[in-house]
Amino acid sequence: MTKKATATTTYAALLRGINVGGSKKVPMAELRAVLEGLGHGDVQTYLQSGNAVFSSARTDPAALARELEAAVEAHFGFRVACLVVDGAYLRAVAEACPFPAAELEGKQLHATFFSEQPGPERFAALDAAAFLPEEYRLGDRVLYLYAPDGLGRSKLAEALAKPAVAKGIDATTRNWNTVAKLVELTGP
Repeated sequence: MTKKATATTTYAALLRGINVGGSKKVPMAELRAVLEGLGHGDVQTYLQSGNAVFSSARTDPAALARELEAAVEAHFGFRVACLVVDGAYLRAVAEACPFPAAELEGKQLHATFFSEQPGPERFAALDAAAFLPEEYRLGDRVLYLYAPDGLGRSKLAEALAKPAVAKGIDATTRNWNTVAKLVELTGP
């Protein structure tokens, strides 16, 4: 009698605000151990900024995110917002990018991932023309940001990050180099 193989999905976990400025230290080896302790396979991390890839037979990314948040808090002693997205979603985000990603430096293009879709009314008061040449576009649970001088100098990024804009929605931003790498790591 042979055992039937269980289908798995490859996910990326995006942790918000860790290992920045000496706060919320999460060593990547420990993050990998936490994910493995939750029963996930093929665990790997990318960079020190809270990007992990893993496979799971479970199919609910929101439940996986809540479980990871609880496990991180139990292990490290602080809460960290975690977004979990599958490889197909990441590929769709990359393919739907409204900016010429191949022509830009990775530091000029960013994706802010949201735990749920923000409505356009959240951005209605923002005078986008006042921030040109910086621009943004909303996608499916993602905001694409073109910041030609980089995120650190972006006035638009600062305006978009205001609490009134993102209230009630977890969000985390990755530069386009990281997005492209996560697409690769979660690919077939």
